[in-house]
Amino acid sequence: MTTRVMHVVTRCVAGAGGVAVRGAVALDPARYESVLVTGTREGPLLDRARDAGVEVVVVPELVSPISPREDATAYGRLLDLVHERRPDVVHTHSAKAGALGRMAASRGDVPLIVHTLHGFPFHEFQNPALRAAYIRIERRLSRVTDAYLAVGTGVAVEALRRGLAQPEQLHTVGPAVDEPSIRLDPSTRATARALLGLPDDVPVLGTVGRLDFQKAPEVMLEALRRMRTPAVLVWAGDGELAERTRRDVHRLGLDERVHLLGNRSDVAALLPAFDVFAMASRYEGLPCVVVEAQQCGIPVVATAVNAVPDVVIPGETGLLVPPGRADLLAAAVDHVFAHPDEARLWAARAQAHLGNRYDQTTAGEVLDRVYSQGPARPRRQLVGSLGAGPGHPDRPASLRTRAS
Repeated sequence: MTTRVMHVVTRCVAGAGGVAVRGAVALDPARYESVLVTGTREGPLLDRARDAGVEVVVVPELVSPISPREDATAYGRLLDLVHERRPDVVHTHSAKAGALGRMAASRGDVPLIVHTLHGFPFHEFQNPALRAAYIRIERRLSRVTDAYLAVGTGVAVEALRRGLAQPEQLHTVGPAVDEPSIRLDPSTRATARALLGLPDDVPVLGTVGRLDFQKAPEVMLEALRRMRTPAVLVWAGDGELAERTRRDVHRLGLDERVHLLGNRSDVAALLPAFDVFAMASRYEGLPCVVVEAQQCGIPVVATAVNAVPDVVIPGETGLLVPPGRADLLAAAVDHVFAHPDEARLWAARAQAHLGNRYDQTTAGEVLDRVYSQGPARPRRQLVGSLGAGPGHPDRPASLRTRAS
């Protein structure tokens, strides 16, 4: 008998979107029938899902920013899809899709509701009232969530400590990434440098990610300014802070040392150009690109947030720094440039440490096990509005779920 799974994710461009698509594709098509619901209209991840036989349904109102009117419309459309498709499983990803998708699934009496914790919508850099509100919302949503998948140990621990999940509900599985098609060697390095128009002898610090508050581009630029190594920074990614970042580059006198590439579809081919991969994020789950950089053979310096220490083990597979500390980030990256033999050892250890924990086959096996086990405990009721504080996306005022 075929199990119908509805995967719901806000943006299907990277990160959570990539994990959602790779998970859906990893399921045995003889046993599972998948539909992917997203707010993203087009892109390579959606093409990949369609090519693998996964149906894609676009709900354009499913957007990341808080938008009461669009959020209410998106919730209504998700509820209609649940009633129409009658899925056996609804599996949600990301904060907005996680809230609206689980509410619609519980209202529609879906037998199994699963949510992947890629990170959290709350973090230490938020307004305390907003942060507290998000935590209350997540606790309320846990009442109608049958199982959680956490992308790493740090994320799982945070969920348990915050009372967002019960021990028997929680499974830890790394984000599925593609088998590396390109690994670092002299040939791939030369090809990648040519793609970027960079000479072989220039030290290159690289990163990949959205230009937004979470990724802290201003911290990365300040670290570059403080570094002793005359490196250039290559940043692949676009976002709401793109124009501000360009102004900061000019203000800091870094025009000749910073290459802002915008969104690129050839990141795997560009990675071998990097001597060091760095991440300045204020908060994360476990970014797929950190795993991809390690798979490629690039030494990594990253911020010590959430599940990143699962793969970047200080002094063993890379270096960690606190978020928001440009001075320490600069010193750590300088250390990598100054100790290339040590950096190569870290990169080799990182590749060995990853093993097959982050491949698509492993993800498919975990999903199959979670879907087959069913709920770990009876569901509780979700009564009244989730709107426990400012900025909450939910507007429906009287949602109830049956105990199952």
